[in-house]
Amino acid sequence: MFSHELMDITEKLVEELRQRGQQVTTVESCTGGLLAGLLTTVPGTSDVFDRGFVTYSNEAKQEMVGVPEALLREHGAVSREVAEAMASGALEHSPADFAVSVTGIAGPTGSTAAKPVGLVHFGLAGRGGLLLHRQELFSGDRTAIRLASVEVALELLNAGLA
Repeated sequence: MFSHELMDITEKLVEELRQRGQQVTTVESCTGGLLAGLLTTVPGTSDVFDRGFVTYSNEAKQEMVGVPEALLREHGAVSREVAEAMASGALEHSPADFAVSVTGIAGPTGSTAAKPVGLVHFGLAGRGGLLLHRQELFSGDRTAIRLASVEVALELLNAGLA
């Protein structure tokens, strides 16, 4: 299901987290748990993966990780502000050291002129105040956008570990 390259990146990330004695949690919207699924393909991931939140709806974002309704109304679910709030909220609802978030438009529907299909925002929160954001505009079909999003989420997590 996942490419050998993506599996290699994931295995190295899991090993790095294991060596550091740290854990990660995921909070996903457009990837629908795909990132958590990838992480858990690595044997021994239970040492480093605490939990995954699939917050596909706005209500789930609010209820599960505390994204403020006003933030969703003002900026929309696919925004820097919400990606950062998702990551920070997941960290508050988990004992993990890092939380990575993904929110975007995988298509083929759901886009607007300001937010096209392929627009994805990522957040990374870490204990001690780390908060990173990344925005990407991917091309391709729904599957390609979701897989590219998983890869970028891993890259962002690796950047946070550096």
